[in-house]
Amino acid sequence: MPDFLEGFVSHRKQDAGEYIERRWWAGLTLGDILDKAADIYPDHEALLDASDRLTYSQVRNKANRLAVGMMRLGIEPQERILLQLPNWNEFAYAFFALQKIGAITVPLIDRYRQYELNHLLKLTGATAWIVPERYRNLDYLPIIEDVLRENPQVRHVILVRSEGRQKFLKLETLMDDADGSQDQLQRLSERRPNPMQVAHMGPTGGTTGLPKVVPRTHNDLLCNVEYAALAWELGHRDICLLAGPIGHDLTLTKGLCGVIFTYGKCVLLDATEPEALCRTIEREKVTAVVWVPTLASRLAHFDRLKDYDLNSLKKMHCGGGASTPELVQEVMEKVGCHYFNAYGGTEGQSTMTRITDDLQTTYHTVGRPTCPYDTYKVVDTEGKELPINTPGELLVKGPGVFSGYYRAPEENEKLFDRDGFFRTGDMAKIDARGNIILTGRMKEMINRGGESISATEIERLIIHHPDVEMVAVIPMPDPVMGERVCAYVKPKPRGTLTFEGIVSFLKGQGASVLQLPERVEFIDSMPLTQSGKIDKRALVDDIATKVRVQR
Repeated sequence: MPDFLEGFVSHRKQDAGEYIERRWWAGLTLGDILDKAADIYPDHEALLDASDRLTYSQVRNKANRLAVGMMRLGIEPQERILLQLPNWNEFAYAFFALQKIGAITVPLIDRYRQYELNHLLKLTGATAWIVPERYRNLDYLPIIEDVLRENPQVRHVILVRSEGRQKFLKLETLMDDADGSQDQLQRLSERRPNPMQVAHMGPTGGTTGLPKVVPRTHNDLLCNVEYAALAWELGHRDICLLAGPIGHDLTLTKGLCGVIFTYGKCVLLDATEPEALCRTIEREKVTAVVWVPTLASRLAHFDRLKDYDLNSLKKMHCGGGASTPELVQEVMEKVGCHYFNAYGGTEGQSTMTRITDDLQTTYHTVGRPTCPYDTYKVVDTEGKELPINTPGELLVKGPGVFSGYYRAPEENEKLFDRDGFFRTGDMAKIDARGNIILTGRMKEMINRGGESISATEIERLIIHHPDVEMVAVIPMPDPVMGERVCAYVKPKPRGTLTFEGIVSFLKGQGASVLQLPERVEFIDSMPLTQSGKIDKRALVDDIATKVRVQR
């Protein structure tokens, strides 16, 4: 049996037994899928970014050397390691190196700053952090120093693409100095984790503010990866563009891991401007893209789209946000590829339309569950299962779904029913063919271009401003991003507040760019419900009207 990780909720014994007996869990690790790909297609190009192109055998060699180097550092099985890199090849082989030694990756988007980093380090107990020294115009070193003062348990900071003038370790040096002998590779093989162990902890906005982490075992994560890849027919000949943040669950699991699982090629791009997207698709003969609807819209609306040859692009997987029928139609007509309308979450829920679906299904649903062995149901407020085409809360359970948030017993108690179904917090109905139609959201989350942003946590930050009496943060409709962050603020008497002042105050608290409101409405009185709570529905209606009038 795997070592017990305190704070991790295992799958229920009877469920795990069924998943193993029925072979829904394959018993593979994330390190195994890289090794299989390198054994079968050693010379097949696996990864490329702006600086390097690597075959499967080269990726495995780099991952193995880095794994040996990290063992030499003393990183033990089940230690949590923050992995915060942009869309560089180094993310991939660092991810697989950690999986090979049984460490637990905590992937982060590059936009996380001190506020989220301090929280996640304390929550996960992570002891190492893989991070760039610099990315674009951002110098990470002051951020690293700030975070280390708050988190003395971090033993190792491993810089990537560093100039080597700092006191921290260099990832490149760890690999170069590693002993690649057969003895060391044998030691590495002995570190292969049990597939029942936690492999990965994906941060998610959840329902209560600051990011929570979703522990995924090798078994349940790879189950999720496998069936999602099959649902949109990824294969060995696919060349998949990954332009969304690689630390985001959609790009990592449905993109990188799905492509490696099916022996294809990943094109990592750390730019999202439409010209860069088109140029890359044309040059690399990209056949598949996985990203959020915002980027699909950006591509479809590019005024010079016809200047590029995008005929190689056959399919587009869009999740992490709502896809309107208009967007689906525009992509199919202007870009000329098939649109897979998808829904999912870090917790493992995963649905997708199929290539054989009619247009109305693709327009108006997010398809069927990708894993046929996961169970989806819709319930009323009493937990009673509802008939087809009746809206309610969507619950899910199965071999591709997680088993509980890490170190969150009270929330797990609320979010799992007595049969082990996870309450997604999403409102939906299920049609007669098993397709999911999303109808709303119970969570106080804002979905900005596929990024889930906690309204609650931004409110907690703003309310500390000495001149703020009341605050409510709501989603503001936006044709490009889907939703943007809007804050309604009631100042204290004689308080002097400005939009710039609110943003400056948040930056001073270490807030990330995701937590900065893009619009602030200052009001004399806050609308309240009959129970005395802030009436956010009234505010949502108000900002929607204002945006509509301004347009």
